[in-house]
Amino acid sequence: MVDRVRIHEVSLRDGLQNEPDVVPTDVKLAHLEHLLASGFRDIEVTSFVRPRWIPQLADAAEVARSLPRVEGARFWALVPNPVGLDRALDAEIGHICTFLSASETHNKKNVNRTVAESMAGLRKVITTARSEGLTVRSYISTVFGCPYEGDIDPQRSLDLALELLELGATEIALGDTVGAAYPTQVRTILELLAAQGVPVEKTAVHFHDTRGTGLLNAWTAWEHGIRTFDGSVGGIGGCPYAPGAAGNVAAEDLVYLFQRSGIPSGIDLDGACAAAQFMEGVLGRRLPGRYLHNWQGQRQRGSRAARSA
Repeated sequence: MVDRVRIHEVSLRDGLQNEPDVVPTDVKLAHLEHLLASGFRDIEVTSFVRPRWIPQLADAAEVARSLPRVEGARFWALVPNPVGLDRALDAEIGHICTFLSASETHNKKNVNRTVAESMAGLRKVITTARSEGLTVRSYISTVFGCPYEGDIDPQRSLDLALELLELGATEIALGDTVGAAYPTQVRTILELLAAQGVPVEKTAVHFHDTRGTGLLNAWTAWEHGIRTFDGSVGGIGGCPYAPGAAGNVAAEDLVYLFQRSGIPSGIDLDGACAAAQFMEGVLGRRLPGRYLHNWQGQRQRGSRAARSA
């Protein structure tokens, strides 16, 4: 079963977008340095949305223009529409993420458009981005459940995924926006998509841990061929347009799960925890990541032992 996994780190975008306070640009860049030092090489750094929608990411252009040059690193930015794409191109971002929801209600709450209207806009975004040489990752939100509509017919996600791939998306990220997923559901949906033409190597999963099933869902996805997993150090994150959406699966929890199972990720576990602890200091509260708590406890016990010696 040994194979390599890729952790797509989202704390700077998905993590910070749901925070009540705005984190200064220089602090974001310092956090990015922690992530890079830990070995993360796919990092979602910002979103080119209207600042009044998500003021926490209003400095998108400044962040993008301040990105370091690191061999093998791919920095990603979320773009909602052609205007956002133009801003991303001006900032010389090489990798973009698009998004729409499998739920009509959530899509309207999120971007005030029907799913069909969003897809029409994405046709221009994706084709233009690909013609400019950009890599395109396309999120489909609420695949595993919606806070407004409840269960979502998997056929909706399948149809959207196939259309996005036809437009030129290089990866489809299946979003468990409110942490409603459970292993048998994950298996059913992944099997459906793979059987109907969505390549497993072009499929990623984005789980939230609202109900404590995030790692179980990740392992189920691994068993069904998925090798790209979204995570956020410390487990921060959520969606401001999805009531009840708790944090993402903690990146360090994913690293621990796979590392102890003999599956490399290229991420230094101590470094990932240090990055999460840095963000705890920035946000001024304890983050929910489980392995982080264990790591901090071990360090505290080690410090006490050293002092007593």
